[in-house]
Amino acid sequence: MSGQLVREGYAGTGPGAITPDGCAVELYSRLAVGDEPDVIAAAVPAGAHILELGCGAGRVTHPLVERGFRLTAVDESPQMLERVRGARTVCGPIESLDLGDETFDVVMLASFLVHAGDHQVRDGLLRTCRRYVRDGGVVLLQREGADCHDALPRERVHPAGYTVRIVSSEPVGDGVRSVRAEYEFADARWTQTFRSRPLTREAFEGHLRAADLRVDRYLTDDGVWVRAVPVQRPPGGQ
Repeated sequence: MSGQLVREGYAGTGPGAITPDGCAVELYSRLAVGDEPDVIAAAVPAGAHILELGCGAGRVTHPLVERGFRLTAVDESPQMLERVRGARTVCGPIESLDLGDETFDVVMLASFLVHAGDHQVRDGLLRTCRRYVRDGGVVLLQREGADCHDALPRERVHPAGYTVRIVSSEPVGDGVRSVRAEYEFADARWTQTFRSRPLTREAFEGHLRAADLRVDRYLTDDGVWVRAVPVQRPPGGQ
């Protein structure tokens, strides 16, 4: 793991390298992309320069590159970034990302990262989104579905032939839940345990406002994908 420490409350098992948040690199290189590229492409200008925060192994990055978008892909795992093709890559934590004065047409925070259990981490992620979106640009965020933690365990057999199980979601205090997922392929099996803070729509929008962002519109009927825009503070405003 190149000296990286797994975060408290996060864990992963299975073949290959495991990142600090319990993600297995080989697993994430195998997972199929869903409708994310369609949602994203419909919400942003053609050919936009996208800052993708938490790109993983490039599951969403690669189809966006193929559609003609320019990608700067950020992840804290060098092993994940080794799998990314066709994009500029930056290795490091999102919360402390330093790209100088660069700004982007689109900043994307997918993979439900806005549900980080730690308030400081979540707020840091959103500050990074606001810092790097250009005036007139947009921030795309992926939220959990309303029933994400309900009716467990449940499983889905993906058309690509693997099975995803959400085994449990247990409260661990302060509104945070510990979620355990399993991924079963014909030749390998992985597990991931991670922490998630469920957010009502009102709480989610409040955290955006605190980071000088506001919801422009919800992009999907289930409210999972959201387009936000930067709020300009008046000179000398707080």
